[in-house]
Parts: sequence; structure tokens; C-alpha cells
Amino acid sequence: MEGDVNELARPVKKTPEQWKKEILEAAKELFLSKGYEDTVIADIMELAGGAKGMFYRFFQSKEEVLHALGDQMFLENNPFEAVRGRTDLNGLQKIRAMLAFDRADEEREELSRQAVPILKDPRILAAAVEANRRVLTPLWYELIEEGRSDGSIRTEYAKELSELLAMVNFWLLPSVFPADGEEIQHKCRFITEVLSAMGLPIIEDGMNARTERILGGKRKEGQSMEQK
Repeated sequence: MEGDVNELARPVKKTPEQWKKEILEAAKELFLSKGYEDTVIADIMELAGGAKGMFYRFFQSKEEVLHALGDQMFLENNPFEAVRGRTDLNGLQKIRAMLAFDRADEEREELSRQAVPILKDPRILAAAVEANRRVLTPLWYELIEEGRSDGSIRTEYAKELSELLAMVNFWLLPSVFPADGEEIQHKCRFITEVLSAMGLPIIEDGMNARTERILGGKRKEGQSMEQK
């Protein structure tokens, strides 16, 4: 009987996968409630229920955790997958629906806003660029080609547009190409016009305002981001 009690009292050992998952969950909760800047690694591990040493088995820094969270949240709620199987939409409509679905993910949008400053780190920036190139480019290409096939998208530049769309966010980052709020607005209008000219009229009301909000730009009083 005593052996059974001791067996029940023995703590269950977590697998490395469980530890990593719980660290990410704790970080996500704290970043969304306290903010990235006000959260330290000790806070994350206190909530996850482990020592700081366990943190460094999986991540080198808090910045790396935020980057990993962004990747995880995208894969868990992939907006491209949300529209892939829909038969009621053509290719262009699928892209617009995908972008609307992506904008509705408020938690990921908030973490994207908090992640802007960490992209000043060349290592983090390089990892983000590579992830976008590897993951997003083929997803964009698939939708653009679908639109070309059904006639809703008329462009000769499917490959080039898929690469551009996967990378345009980095061009908009003021930490990569310095720009103030007004210059970011001008860049957004530029992208809107370029995509329309290339057969992709996909920038709708509110999208440029969202970009400005994430990047931290400030709009002049009375000036709209949808201004053409």
C-alpha cells in the first residue's frame, strides 16, 4: 500500500515537447497581459513552473520566444488554409477573404506589433525573412495561380508577386528602412497602387490603417490611410 502511495505522489516528468509548449503558452499569456517589454524570463518560467535553466534548453532569448510564438500562432490559425477548400470563391476573392481572416486574429496582431522592435536584431530579422520566404511565398503563389486559372486575376507576374507579398512587410519596417508615420502611409499607398496595376486589387479599407497601427506610425489629424 505504501508503495502505491509513493507511486501516486511521484511527480510526472514532462517531455521536452511539453516543456517547450508550456513555456510558449506562458510567454503568450504574459506578453498579451503585461506586454513584451515588461515581461522577463523569470516571469515566464514562474508561470510555466520551471527553473530558468529549463528556458535556455529551448530558447536563447526572450526575443526568440516572441518570434517562435508568431510562427506557432500562424500555423495554428493559418489564414491560407482557412480559404483553401472554399468552392464559393474565386482566386481573388480567396485572397481578400484570407486577408480579412488574418486581420481578425487580434492576439497575433498584438504580438506582431510587439515584435516590431526586436526585428532590429539582424539574427531575428534574418530568421523572419527566411521563414516568410520559405512558408508564405508558395502559399501566395498557389492563390495567385488559382486566380489566374479562373480568370479573376490577370497578371504575368505570379512568381514575382508571391515573392513581393511575402517580403513587403520587411520593406515597411522602420527598423529596416527608416521612415516616420507619414512616410509609412505613403509606402502603403504605393503598394496599393503597384498591386492594382499588376492585377491584384487586394488592399481594402482598413488594411493600411492596420499596417500603420502595427508599425507604430501616427496619422496626421484628418488624414486617412485609404487616401489615394
